[in-house]
Amino acid sequence: MKGTVAVAVVVAALAVAFLAEVGHGAVTCVEVDANLLPCVSYVTGKEAAPPALCCQGVKRIRALPAGTAERRFVCECIKKAAARFDGLKSDAIRDLPAVCGSPLPFPLALDFDCNTCVANYLTVVRVLF
Repeated sequence: MKGTVAVAVVVAALAVAFLAEVGHGAVTCVEVDANLLPCVSYVTGKEAAPPALCCQGVKRIRALPAGTAERRFVCECIKKAAARFDGLKSDAIRDLPAVCGSPLPFPLALDFDCNTCVANYLTVVRVLF
């Protein structure tokens, strides 16, 4: 029960924090956060594998950013959301897209400069949330 309440509080806090932040084009940080929130248990080491909802979210994130500006915006959204969580496991973060079978179209790491994201960047990635 405590875990459920904590997750609900985190979801509400993320929604409030990003409601005022409007993304470039149709993408918003609220949308990015909602898609990746189910991954928290995996990237914090509480689950051995990402839940199905997490992988579905990763796949939706992959499809969201169409151009360079949107990819940079999504990258920044993920970095901002990740900064709110303690205990993130770098291996789980790095492996998440591959484990879900959906590499993202831009690389991410805690120190990654989102301004270097470009529309045609299609390598295997490190994701941060």
